[in-house]
Amino acid sequence: MQVQGYFDLRFEAVREAFSALFDGTQQRGAALCVQIAGETVVDLWAGVADNQGDHVWHSDTLVNLFSCTKTFTAVAALQLVEEGKLELDEPVARVWPEFAANGKAAITLRQLLCHRAGLPAIRRALAAEALYDWDIMTAALAAEEPWWKPGTDQGYAAMTYGWLVGELLRRVDGCGPGVSIIRRTAEPLGLDFHVGLDNADAHRVAYLTRTKNDFGDAAAQRLFKTLMSEPGAVSTRAFNNPPSIMSSGNKPEWRRMAQPAANGHGNARSLAGFYTGLLQGKLLDESLLREMTREHSAGADRTLLAVTRFGLGCWLDQPQVANATFGMGAQAFGHPGAGGCVGFADPDRQLAFGFVTNTLGPYVMMDPRAQALARCVAKCMR
Repeated sequence: MQVQGYFDLRFEAVREAFSALFDGTQQRGAALCVQIAGETVVDLWAGVADNQGDHVWHSDTLVNLFSCTKTFTAVAALQLVEEGKLELDEPVARVWPEFAANGKAAITLRQLLCHRAGLPAIRRALAAEALYDWDIMTAALAAEEPWWKPGTDQGYAAMTYGWLVGELLRRVDGCGPGVSIIRRTAEPLGLDFHVGLDNADAHRVAYLTRTKNDFGDAAAQRLFKTLMSEPGAVSTRAFNNPPSIMSSGNKPEWRRMAQPAANGHGNARSLAGFYTGLLQGKLLDESLLREMTREHSAGADRTLLAVTRFGLGCWLDQPQVANATFGMGAQAFGHPGAGGCVGFADPDRQLAFGFVTNTLGPYVMMDPRAQALARCVAKCMR
């Protein structure tokens, strides 16, 4: 496989490890970017961007980043906290009165951001097309009863996070949630990142495929079994209601809508650049970044059926949990996306990392491809 791009000679082993992803595997396309103290030391890409194998991956190829989007969304919300327009510990219903229904009057932004609000899913069956209707989805969540007493347990809000936090952005920032996020994160840093992709950029988006005959680790298999056998489970409702959630990634309407939990489009550079911006204080002040990256919730997750550890809108490292570590320093924070994309920062190394792929793996937590690359980067820095 011909690998394109740049790498500092200290990181030649990373270039070799990246190239090895394509050796005798189903890997179609991918990109990797690593920045240290704001300097790009690795910027690589390879493979193909389409389903037929006719179009090579370019330096500006975009990919659906799925849940990597969540941290961008959190930062936009935290900027509004910094500006005094939102409060972490005041009821969401102060901004969104309808949200107070059915036992939600005391739920706070902090609880939404660290997945302790009890709203990872919607019980009432929704039509497939509801996925693309902001008003239907936010109204359904405003009417929903929490799955547990808010603040007492955690359950990853895989999709609902986007409508919940996004509706606050919409109401407070006076614009669409995608516009708010981009104005507050991507534009100040000059990132090629989009929440609500313009049709003019659609030709740059890599087509998503799934790996075959790979059933992932025990965590992935446990979740998959639940999705297939327990239609009423919170996990199943979180990922299958509306029923179009898991089958829409390549659709134009998915790319165009702004879903602040799951459909940001970008590349490895935009992920690394975002986390560099956080480390350098360009997006949040130091005290708010500390608050964002301290532990707010940890333990057995009701949605993912695995052990998770959250800050505010980000995942925190679990060094002793093989499938839940970023593969770098113990203070690392960031967010994986379904299928393998990941962006994170290692403050101890002043390092920002972005890996993207259009070949979706089955893993629920961290993807082994990104973990192996991160460990290789760390080894090169010794």
